[in-house]
Amino acid sequence: MDKRSLTERDICTKFILPAVKRAGWDTMLQVREEVYFTKGRITVRGKLVARGTAKKADVVLYYKPNIPLAIIEAKDNKHAMGDGLQQGLDYAETLAIPFVFSSNGDGFVFHDRTGLRDVKEESLRLDQFPSPDDLWRLYSAWKGLDGSAEALVLQDYYDDGSGKAPRYYQVNAVNAAIEAIAKGQDRVLLVMATGTGKTYTAFQIIWRLWKAGRKKRILFLADRNVLIDQTMVNDFRPFGGAMAKLSTKSKTIERADGTNIDLTLALDGKRRIDTSYEIYLGLYQAITGPEERQKLFREFSPDFFDLIVIDECHRGSAAEDSAWREILEYFSAASQIGLTATPKETEYVSNTAYFGDPVLTYSLKQGISDGFLAPYKVIKVHVDRDVEGYRPEKGQLDRDGDEVEDRIYNVKDFDRTLVLDDRTKLVASKITEFLKESGDRYQKTIVFCVDEEHAARMRQALINDNKDLCDENARYVMRITGSDTLGQAQIGNFIDPESRYPVIVTTSRLLSTGVDAQTCRLIVLDRSVGSMTEFKQIVGRGTRVHEDTQKFYFTLMDFRGATNHFADPEFDGDPVQIYEPGETDPITPPDTDIPGFQAGDQEAYTPDPPMPDGDDVTFPGGNGGPQKKIYIDGVGARVIAERVEYLDADGRLVTESLRDFTKAALLRHFASLDVFLKRWKSEERKDALVKELAAEGLPLDVIARELGIDLDPFDLVCHIAFDRKPLTRQERADNVKKRDVFGRYEGKARAVLDVLLSKYADEGVLNLDDTNVLRIPPVNTLGTPVELVRAFGGKSGFEQAVHDMQNAIYEEAN
Repeated sequence: MDKRSLTERDICTKFILPAVKRAGWDTMLQVREEVYFTKGRITVRGKLVARGTAKKADVVLYYKPNIPLAIIEAKDNKHAMGDGLQQGLDYAETLAIPFVFSSNGDGFVFHDRTGLRDVKEESLRLDQFPSPDDLWRLYSAWKGLDGSAEALVLQDYYDDGSGKAPRYYQVNAVNAAIEAIAKGQDRVLLVMATGTGKTYTAFQIIWRLWKAGRKKRILFLADRNVLIDQTMVNDFRPFGGAMAKLSTKSKTIERADGTNIDLTLALDGKRRIDTSYEIYLGLYQAITGPEERQKLFREFSPDFFDLIVIDECHRGSAAEDSAWREILEYFSAASQIGLTATPKETEYVSNTAYFGDPVLTYSLKQGISDGFLAPYKVIKVHVDRDVEGYRPEKGQLDRDGDEVEDRIYNVKDFDRTLVLDDRTKLVASKITEFLKESGDRYQKTIVFCVDEEHAARMRQALINDNKDLCDENARYVMRITGSDTLGQAQIGNFIDPESRYPVIVTTSRLLSTGVDAQTCRLIVLDRSVGSMTEFKQIVGRGTRVHEDTQKFYFTLMDFRGATNHFADPEFDGDPVQIYEPGETDPITPPDTDIPGFQAGDQEAYTPDPPMPDGDDVTFPGGNGGPQKKIYIDGVGARVIAERVEYLDADGRLVTESLRDFTKAALLRHFASLDVFLKRWKSEERKDALVKELAAEGLPLDVIARELGIDLDPFDLVCHIAFDRKPLTRQERADNVKKRDVFGRYEGKARAVLDVLLSKYADEGVLNLDDTNVLRIPPVNTLGTPVELVRAFGGKSGFEQAVHDMQNAIYEEAN
């Protein structure tokens, strides 16, 4: 056997894995091959959606499931032994793996990232591969784990037998938190972007600490009832009868599988606590308050809980005078883990001052890059009244007949102190226009308004604009706010992918955080967002990918300039496109080229002048209550301005059309026309190159369709990237006939080639040398595949004939 002729897979099977097995590794429990650990970035241009290539490690070695120790990158024997090392090191950093090996089947190059060995990198024979215990001893020394800590770190993950496995960053987060607590760290912070499974991660941490007997009584705190309920029936469900909710209100919740469950309560009607449970989940508002009698948490002794987990801890736990902080300090003897998507660092509030630096950070930008989170487009709509302000005419009367104070009102006033009814109707009409033009008026939509009253007016305007669908079902548009019990009851239906209604919900703040709206495709901002923390949370409402419903990206429609936060260095998950329609432009972004821009034109992104901040405030009235709003009718409002921007490969926003984007991406792949021609000619199977481009976010068939160009992939690349005049497939087929390429073939062989050439001209088939093409009409009318192949003297003769024809089709490549 010639080792150099073996494929990479063969080298792995015949040499690498046997060496690993001989070293004592259990191939069933400790060895995994071809481990895909990302999903592949989702690329969006217009309506074009494509996934990039997922990252894959050749072999990962685990001491126990989800406790990875080593990574092996395999190469075929034509490569040097250490050629896979740099790729392995890159993957190891992502996966938090300390030991990296590269092999071509002759031996291993071993790289030790811990730095504990005298030699950082060395070559090993096949029979020198280290055992699991060898690497575990190094790992434990690297992490500083004593015997007690080791026992905790090796506690099993929860496994429901379904095959569901945590994602790589969740494994990193769980292991980092467990290791920190095992070594005596009692304050732990995990920063994970919205939509990345913080609650599931928290469950695995709690499960392992609980099962190991290290933490026997645990409190999970959140600030939304829906978060507690979702958590109990979904991620925390395995805790079963050991778990209860700190509430007096019984509730029946529907599980994801359609079954119902009654939540177990730890409080009776007199708010007396049943202390027999081990896992408590609580709404912090339910167990504390400004008055002493409301501080239910004091009914527990200060040392009752061993562990407290605080979900969305950016919302107050870091503030020294917050209700969260009061609870945390009361149970100060307990280990405390904070979960947040947006660590809060201001002059007045700091998460890290309380919890310390995060043991893991997984950002929105990283989640989008890995393909776990959905990218998004931004439509920026500038209303003339917002940009120019509004000054009432002399003697202008409001709806009540009172004269309006003469001053300039701006975006900070609108819908807070002054209501221009026409502006509300304009926003509603633009939302409706977008839904109609998108072709799907049932895509789940959240409209963020200034306050509850504004949300009520927006609901009415949207109902009037969508009368036809509201006639079919009154829940098509609903308001969901803190004081609206009917609306709040519909939260479950809104976030349920199986439930059609409600479709559009208007809110002020209730849905800005924590609600797992997997199928939300449109988020509308009709209020300013002064806080970066809240802005990230709002963006997070749409970042979940939902493949069953083909939701791979979402749209953020901004009427108040809130998306200027994108220009802030603190923001870490840029949009793929920003579009600013003019007065007469459609509300949906163009899918192809932008009028007025020539190929190659690019304009650097310049953020708009900042609009005033808009955190909710109460303006004092004459009697000390909220100020009465001024309502003005008949003033009018219109949309102004336009710009389209995409995110480029370096994370910068540039003005760029789909054609420009495709050209730039192709030129990164093929530096010159000559490079492309050589590559095309060298590929025996042309579709392999086409699939390679598609995997990198350039699906040529979809691009051609979006641009309205019906070209062969070869001509599409030459035309867009290198400005070559394209030929149609029919012109290429006619050129082959003119050159009499088939002159040496007769009978059935000549007929087969004629039919295949026609099939190429009509359909652009690239796999003509695949004998399965002989089974497809009209080729199959000429005879059976065996008969047709025999007409060429056998399979090799058929394949040679087709390759010659393909070379003739693309004669420019010769």
